[in-house]
Amino acid sequence: MCEHCAQAAQESPESQRREKLARMRHSTSHIMAQAVRMLFPEVKFAIGPSIADGFYYDFDLPRPLTDADLEAISAKMKEIVKSNVPFEHSAMTKDEARVFFADQPYKLELIDKIADEDVSIYKQGDFTDLCAGPHVRRTGECKHFKLTSVAGAYWRGDATRPMLQRIYGTVWPTKNELEAFLAIQEEAKKRDHRKLGKELDLFFMHPYAPGAIFWQPKGYTVYRELHNYWTEVQREQGYIEIFNPIMYDADLYRTSGHWDHYQDAMFKLDVDDRTMCLKPMNCPDTMLFFKQHKHSYRELPMRVAERQVLHRNELSGALSGLTRVRQFMQDDAHLFVAPEQIEDEISKLIRLIANHYELFDLSYKFYLSTRPDDFMGDPALWDKAEEALANALNDNHIDYNLKPKDGAFYGPKIDIALTDSLGRQIQCATIQLDFQLPERFQLEYVTADNSVARPVVIHRAIFGSYERFIGILIEHLAGVFPTWLAPVQVAFLPITDAFVPYCKSLADEFEAAGIRTYLDDRSEKIGYKIRQAEMQKTPYMIVVGQKEVDNRQVNVRTYKDGERGVMTPEDLKAEVRKVIDNRTLDVNIKKLDIDQFIHAEDVDAEERDY
Repeated sequence: MCEHCAQAAQESPESQRREKLARMRHSTSHIMAQAVRMLFPEVKFAIGPSIADGFYYDFDLPRPLTDADLEAISAKMKEIVKSNVPFEHSAMTKDEARVFFADQPYKLELIDKIADEDVSIYKQGDFTDLCAGPHVRRTGECKHFKLTSVAGAYWRGDATRPMLQRIYGTVWPTKNELEAFLAIQEEAKKRDHRKLGKELDLFFMHPYAPGAIFWQPKGYTVYRELHNYWTEVQREQGYIEIFNPIMYDADLYRTSGHWDHYQDAMFKLDVDDRTMCLKPMNCPDTMLFFKQHKHSYRELPMRVAERQVLHRNELSGALSGLTRVRQFMQDDAHLFVAPEQIEDEISKLIRLIANHYELFDLSYKFYLSTRPDDFMGDPALWDKAEEALANALNDNHIDYNLKPKDGAFYGPKIDIALTDSLGRQIQCATIQLDFQLPERFQLEYVTADNSVARPVVIHRAIFGSYERFIGILIEHLAGVFPTWLAPVQVAFLPITDAFVPYCKSLADEFEAAGIRTYLDDRSEKIGYKIRQAEMQKTPYMIVVGQKEVDNRQVNVRTYKDGERGVMTPEDLKAEVRKVIDNRTLDVNIKKLDIDQFIHAEDVDAEERDY
């Protein structure tokens, strides 16, 4: 680890609290498991890790759990918490553990996968579990909890394995934090992008295409406008755009090194006695693009963007609306730079990311992720890369936290976690520095002194994927898109059929000015039409009756401000056009006061429970 990162690795108050939360949540999952055993002695235990906002435990039970069961489990948990018994750590040999857990098939499977000769055990009261820990000191530290839901979950995320029952819960250090979090969760249910996506007719999913999105016309409008904005930004930043194939011979990924790290996530096909893969990422084939021609130092930095469909074989149990899919469009770019250009280009990317998130009133935090255990390449180059990233952050006066060993296998990275209006931290943008792929693909450019050198590659994604970012926006904005992004920007609402022709002529004028309109010419009462337009969260709603026709005026309502009054069509058209052109954030964003929250990191289940 470079000197800069080693210094930054000193635990911050935030990281300390994250770890405390993770311990508390993992400990509470064990308390819940003990409570379940008290009520269901025949239970078979799987795993119970901490997650970002709470915990879960997977159980094999003789019958489906009910709401009444959750209440009973919660009551037993309170008894265990009140007993305030210690969490005691010990170890067993594998043979001892197999005997102890002889009636627990899932634990036996975990024991067999443990590389060490001894296994770690935690006990509270009369309950003992196979667990790597760590835990809090006593059960009494976990009193501010709430069980939230039950869901099905396949063992190991494999649809061919048994379906288990997963109980979710949350726990916080104080009662106030718990109550505030639960209030946020209720608000989050109202904003769920899957719910709003259906209500606003944005997209749907179908069993015939699991993990893929069917974009409805309104949803695709949001998608297209977001891409148009991004294309404009990239053009201003000097990016060139390419379009590559979506299927490659597996040898491409053997060359890049991805085959050893990601092949389980690839969709593979047998074609003409070759193993072909649907493209899971853009970087290897972008290396092929660069390699097609000889390059001079004068061409660097070369900023190459690619908007391409990617495919990743996500487990079926992990699929979730727009945020976890198998087919997605990534806003990828790769910057080919000379070593002396690294820090300047990264500084530009930091400003680009800041401008992008501020456009939507999204706050954000920076993290520096360093060399993982399964890294590829020369440690000295890694130190150099980490130092370059740290320097760029420091030069831009960016406060950041360190994520040790969380870099990509080919290079360290800057991760940017945005915070939405509900206070949830979401990993989105990333800047990755890569000395390895240029070496593996033998990329070259001619320097000013006519020698040959390797470029350095900066991997960059801002949205992460269009699908995921749109899901984030829907929930952040509660489905209320700013006018420039809204599927329908102006709805014309005639009071009766007699005023449809006038509305039609106005709608044509607005469409000619590049404004998306909707004419509600249904024979419905005007109150119904207004309610429908408001339910669709239409930015501008134009009510037209006899008075408006006689005076060639429009009666304007907006979703943001309500009744606006009478305007001329020309003035309204100019206003809407200005709001669109400036990409004004003309929405009321309800932000909950949750600055006190620091969420624990998601922890891999096997890290906590083998």
